[in-house]
Amino acid sequence: MSDLAALARPEILELRPYRAAHYEEGLVRLNANETPWRPPGDESAAGLNHYPEARPATLTRCLAEFYGVAAEQVLVTRGSSEAIDLLIRCFCRPGLDDVIICPPTFGMYEVYAQLQGAGITAVPLDAQLDFELDVERIETAWTDRTKLVFVCSPNNPTGNRVATETIRDLANRLSGRGIVILDEAYAEFADADPTVELLDACDNVVVLRTLSKALGLAGIRCGAALAAPAVVDMIGCILPPYCYPTPSQDVALASLAPENRAEFRRRVELLRTERERLASGLTGLPCVDKVWPSEANFVLVRVDDPAGATERARNAGFLLRNFSWDRYTPNCLRITVGTPEQNDALLEALANQG
Repeated sequence: MSDLAALARPEILELRPYRAAHYEEGLVRLNANETPWRPPGDESAAGLNHYPEARPATLTRCLAEFYGVAAEQVLVTRGSSEAIDLLIRCFCRPGLDDVIICPPTFGMYEVYAQLQGAGITAVPLDAQLDFELDVERIETAWTDRTKLVFVCSPNNPTGNRVATETIRDLANRLSGRGIVILDEAYAEFADADPTVELLDACDNVVVLRTLSKALGLAGIRCGAALAAPAVVDMIGCILPPYCYPTPSQDVALASLAPENRAEFRRRVELLRTERERLASGLTGLPCVDKVWPSEANFVLVRVDDPAGATERARNAGFLLRNFSWDRYTPNCLRITVGTPEQNDALLEALANQG
């Protein structure tokens, strides 16, 4: 087991977390300066006049069961993006420590690193091998300053999943030297979910999950960092108390209820089926040069005229994400999988070049 605390900022290890007001069931709360009456229209279970729990214990246990890990391995965050910020702030000293990113990938890794003043080293995915992760180059690029590497799998915007054995190999190479942040925002759409296997085998892996994608809960901003308890404790110190809102907790718990999971799985399977049908339809269009294999709920395509394709889609009522500005994805569009009817209409619009 690696000494994860040795990788954290000394200031974090010495931090004395804020002591939130203590609550007990059945006792009137006169210790947190709350208003004693519910606001008009409040139908929440606990009452919006009360602060939520300092840490949402019930939601934490529910997410732990959902992801197959222990509650001590879960930190609830406001979307998985907040977990990225927490991890960089916990492990990277401004101007002294670095992170590695693997473009083309999710842009917020770089943004949060810049905000913290951390150095950024780019080790691009291998475009010649359908954006494969280059473990050898990551290890070569690693220095005494490097603390974190961000790996998105399935990757945004390319859609490919990094093999579990590749992540495990990378974590083993970096044991005692750094932490692998595995962003699995799209894991439910993939052919395999290595969360439990990797957390059991590698204490220097942190897995990021979210309810925004497959569960359709982008509006409540519910994510989680899954990690060794020591990491959960360290990054949890940075979160303010009462930070996860009561209404969002209520919605998340209702959506994760056992009676709703069959519908969730049905929708995921439909999107997986539609993803393959959309990819096949796009492959046959004259304006499309390449469609990359995807295990997410989107596909990356290279087209001959990105501006023209996005304009035809817009005229038909659709917005596409144009990634042609990125030097790693020239002439590429990222297309989210919609309903069967939406996918049919989009294919028709892109086929019409007249």
